[in-house]
Amino acid sequence: MKKIDKEAIKKEFIDLLKSTNREGVDYVLEEIERLGFFDAPASANHHLNTEGGLTLHSLNVAKASLAVWEAMKPLEPSIENEVKRDSIIIAALLHDICKSDIYRRSVKKKRNVLGQWEDTEGYKLTYKNFPMGHGEKSLVIALYSGLELSDDEMLAIRWHMGAWGVNQHSIEDCKNYDIARKLYPLVSIIQAGDSLAASLLEREIADLDDA
Repeated sequence: MKKIDKEAIKKEFIDLLKSTNREGVDYVLEEIERLGFFDAPASANHHLNTEGGLTLHSLNVAKASLAVWEAMKPLEPSIENEVKRDSIIIAALLHDICKSDIYRRSVKKKRNVLGQWEDTEGYKLTYKNFPMGHGEKSLVIALYSGLELSDDEMLAIRWHMGAWGVNQHSIEDCKNYDIARKLYPLVSIIQAGDSLAASLLEREIADLDDA
């Protein structure tokens, strides 16, 4: 995996978030810095599982989501008024801040190219710090940090995992998710951006070999 320039992507993330001129952004940045966001990987074993991976993933989601928004406007002109560019940036950059404090360094056994097992550095997961869930936790962190969010931004963050983030045994969850998508196009845009970032922008040759 290509080494990530953590300082460069951190600056890009901060500059993009501050470009919204949203009141409370500085407080959110202070909080996620404290939690370890800018050093965290995006996953333990899959896409961008390296230091700075979470920052890069969040930027990729923002760029992919903005691209989806631009591509959809000729097909559905009302999207330009229904979804604001700043809302896409806010929701995309903050959708995964729940992951800031869940990764811990560990040593794992992994097969090398010769098929032999060897010790490799990696990450393990812990949810002890704040076991709130996924989208819910990101939303709560943003709100308690002092950032004001619109309804569509809150719901886009909450439901960014799409059906994967829905408790299929809960009728209430299923209905809320379905209604959120119908009411607010931002929800679907962030879902699409997240999926495209992870499956296309962040795939490695090894991922293709394992498919």
